[in-house]
Amino acid sequence: MSFLNFFHSQETLSLIEWILRAIIAFFFLLIVAKVMGQRAISQLRLLDFVIALVLGNIIAHPLSDEQLGMKGSMITTVVLVVLYTGSLFISLKFTLIDKFLDPVPFPLIKDGEINYNGLKKARITIDHLLAELRKDKVEDIKKVALAMWESDGKISIFLNPKFEALTPATYQMQLEPFDLPKTIIKEGKIDFSVLEEKNVEEEWVIHNLKSIHQVEVSNVLLGTVDSNNNLKIFLYK
Repeated sequence: MSFLNFFHSQETLSLIEWILRAIIAFFFLLIVAKVMGQRAISQLRLLDFVIALVLGNIIAHPLSDEQLGMKGSMITTVVLVVLYTGSLFISLKFTLIDKFLDPVPFPLIKDGEINYNGLKKARITIDHLLAELRKDKVEDIKKVALAMWESDGKISIFLNPKFEALTPATYQMQLEPFDLPKTIIKEGKIDFSVLEEKNVEEEWVIHNLKSIHQVEVSNVLLGTVDSNNNLKIFLYK
């Protein structure tokens, strides 16, 4: 059909045909990402990195070269997605394949001492290790009971218990359960679904703002309410 010519290879493409190619590729990749799942997006392990690298090249070329059709790229992408999901399923069934795709973690620091062989295996420098410790607010290697190199390239750090921060649990203190406030006002607009959930009226919010904070709803960037109906607001600055 003539209106699908942009889908196939051509000598030249019009502006509209380029736009249509980009739109189809965009939504096609959204569907592919949805099928592949959240893991492929959030954690680039060995298999994830390979598939992301290959898919990017396959789809990018037809979007920049009118002489390449999209049909071949989309078929190849579907095949790769099937191989990807199949590899994940097989890795769940067979330990050896799982260990190849997701290697067993190994220590970089143990009992306050650096494991140099671990650094060489992970192919990272001392500076990189120190940077990761700083990200976890650890200034002294001697405080680290265990630092593990994970298969996704991240470092899990566990402090020696005597250097752990004291918490209410240490003193067996009874605290109120965690309460996540609800966003009741966002960018000057009231969320009426939260009003209904909290069983309060719009007038309650307006009165609260005027009597306690002396502001209008339109002045509020963010307003939250907790389980005790305490309203906290953040104004435009």
